[in-house]
Amino acid sequence: MEKIYAGKTKDVYLIDDSKCLLVFKDDVTGTDGVFDPGANTVGLSIEGIGRSNLMLSVYFFEKLKEQGVKTHYITSDIDAGSMTVKKAKMFGQGVEVICRNYAVGSFIRRYGQYIEEGTPLDSYVEFTLKDDDRGDPLITSEALAILGIMTKKQYDDITVMTKEITAIIATELMKKDLILYDIKFEFGFVDGEVILVDEIASGNMRVYMNGQIVGPMDISKIMLSD
Repeated sequence: MEKIYAGKTKDVYLIDDSKCLLVFKDDVTGTDGVFDPGANTVGLSIEGIGRSNLMLSVYFFEKLKEQGVKTHYITSDIDAGSMTVKKAKMFGQGVEVICRNYAVGSFIRRYGQYIEEGTPLDSYVEFTLKDDDRGDPLITSEALAILGIMTKKQYDDITVMTKEITAIIATELMKKDLILYDIKFEFGFVDGEVILVDEIASGNMRVYMNGQIVGPMDISKIMLSD
């Protein structure tokens, strides 16, 4: 199979015109050895995190399927650390969508003069360009339309989908006493329809328990335990 993308936490291989294979790595984003889902560089490697993130992604994709949410997920091979997905066309070079239930991370770094960490944000949605060199800059719906990346209607529809998907995931986490602070998604076109793509794993979210952030391996362990 042809490798068509080498990412920070997984590689993508082309299976055929309609399917791709995602191979999960043991790398996570962060800075100076500290995990940070909002970082643009690989900060550390955690043995087994790739397989754990794959299992967690499968868990959430199946839950979304039960709720009628369309995604690119087809099947997985846990032992091989891979997931077969529908091939999707991205918005431009990639757009990331963040849903924030509480103020933390880059939101505090930007607006900390006006808000305290942990303040509820009522599922506030932000869009950023997927551009490591420019620090994944925030972008407005108007700018996305001007640049020909996304229409205003697509922006509005994705915002609604993001809030709905976040609510489902937050509810699942809450069943294990985990609080979802924020989460990052990607969307793409499959057969002309905009659906959820990429992964839903510990590297995409900040989760807290009893006021303390939960590490990426611990999120999977807690969620996948009986």
